[in-house]
Amino acid sequence: MYKASEDRYDNMPYRRCGRSGLLLPAISLGLWHNFGHVDVYNEFKKIIFHAFDRGITHFDLANNYGPPAGSAEENFGKILNEDLKQYRDEMIISTKAGYGMWPGPYGDWGSRKYLISSLDQSLKRMGLDYVDIFYSHRPDPNTPIEETMRALDHVVRQGKALYVGISNYSADQTREASRILKELGTPCLIHQPKYSMFERWVENGLLDVLEEDGIGGIAFSPLAQGMLTNKYLKGIPEGSRAAKAHGFLQKDQITEKVIAKIKSLDEIAEKRGQSLAQMAIAWLLKDERITSVLVGASSVNQLEQNIKSVANLEFTTAELKEIRTIID
Repeated sequence: MYKASEDRYDNMPYRRCGRSGLLLPAISLGLWHNFGHVDVYNEFKKIIFHAFDRGITHFDLANNYGPPAGSAEENFGKILNEDLKQYRDEMIISTKAGYGMWPGPYGDWGSRKYLISSLDQSLKRMGLDYVDIFYSHRPDPNTPIEETMRALDHVVRQGKALYVGISNYSADQTREASRILKELGTPCLIHQPKYSMFERWVENGLLDVLEEDGIGGIAFSPLAQGMLTNKYLKGIPEGSRAAKAHGFLQKDQITEKVIAKIKSLDEIAEKRGQSLAQMAIAWLLKDERITSVLVGASSVNQLEQNIKSVANLEFTTAELKEIRTIID
């Protein structure tokens, strides 16, 4: 029987999510990869236990995480109900809908029909009465944004979600979504964008909107699919994500220029007493508009190394200038 560590809250910083009453851990665990039926159940169970023991209270899912789609929620639900049930009120569990989930015209994008049906399915898979945060996973160009936001408001009023958020929305779309949700009486809690040293689109307006509207930010893919680690310092190793023909990271993205940047950043990290991955996470958390950083993990050791990022979140002006010169 799992028993949580008594000192689990001693070392993890908790940060306010926008202007809400909710605090999130600086590091949150994302279940995008490594928690599906194709993965080893006892291994990812250990990862979830270790996360909670180290103060990670926020577990982020989506309807389509796996593979196969839905299996990450099923596995997380099993672990939750068998081992973590007594800690449910100490956890922030989120899920999303917005990408293709089932056949036909009602299993994708942002209609009221899809979002509400999807959340019902997610709750069933996880064995939950409610999630803490429910997201619109991406904007839908063919559905009025009012319909999508009304669906989010509706699930809160139903008691199926405590808060709502959006992911992958542009600055203008975020401003409009936030305005509608405010008028409905269910403010937007959080935005989940892709953000790393190598992907900084959020700096062109989105972070300003989050600050103005009191919305929290939680960054996903903070290590740029592994590029911001020591994995690619000497090129593309066999078995790495970039070495595979399929996936989000392709071989042609690891150019000589990119490897040179990775090496320069790694030198700064070493002087700071951090790994490159730890510095990359800390660099995102230097901005108060980023409430939390979502990390994935394929092992307890990898997760622990990422958690250690919080030991040094301070940057000197010189370090920030040097990093900016490299990544610009």
